[in-house]
Amino acid sequence: MTSPRCLPRKRPAGRIRIIAGTWRSRLIEVLDRPDLRPTPNRVRETLFNWLGQDLTGAACLDLYAGSGALGFEAASRGAASVVMVEADPAALRVLEKNRLALDARQVELVAANALSYLDRPHLEQRFDLVFLDPPFRQNVLAEILRKLPRCLARVALVYIEAPAPQPTQMPWTEMKRARAGEVHYQLLRWEGDDQSRISGNV
Repeated sequence: MTSPRCLPRKRPAGRIRIIAGTWRSRLIEVLDRPDLRPTPNRVRETLFNWLGQDLTGAACLDLYAGSGALGFEAASRGAASVVMVEADPAALRVLEKNRLALDARQVELVAANALSYLDRPHLEQRFDLVFLDPPFRQNVLAEILRKLPRCLARVALVYIEAPAPQPTQMPWTEMKRARAGEVHYQLLRWEGDDQSRISGNV
């Protein structure tokens, strides 16, 4: 007879805590996936200190939503709208479960690949704040940053997590940079004219 200790066990989905705002201390479920890296509490605290804590009225885009840690935190802190883009159907189901549990009516879930979302011909919404935390193995940040301006407000902030800091050039400006272990995170400011926004050139 096989010992119960030898039986494989399915690890339950984890949970992370919303730090502040309307849903302060509420737990949201996180899908158990090796490549799903919820932004740690300490990093989220630093980020939202950079952003000034209160996001009232902001339009946000969480382009690689994953756990939804950043998007739900932004919504909790007053963001008027948060679009979460996620390609993994299982992750989307968990995001929807969390959205319903929080009654997060300002959160919109979009089933799409990040690059295909940015390539949509009728992408009319303009975002004040974008979260970029792609799987490191994809190496897509340069292309994302090239395409992103077409959906940014004239002045916008973009938060990035990556294995190395991203180089910037006008009209991008690095506002903040920090590191947590092997992860580098930055806050960039975009301030472009209408032509650069439409063309997506940086």
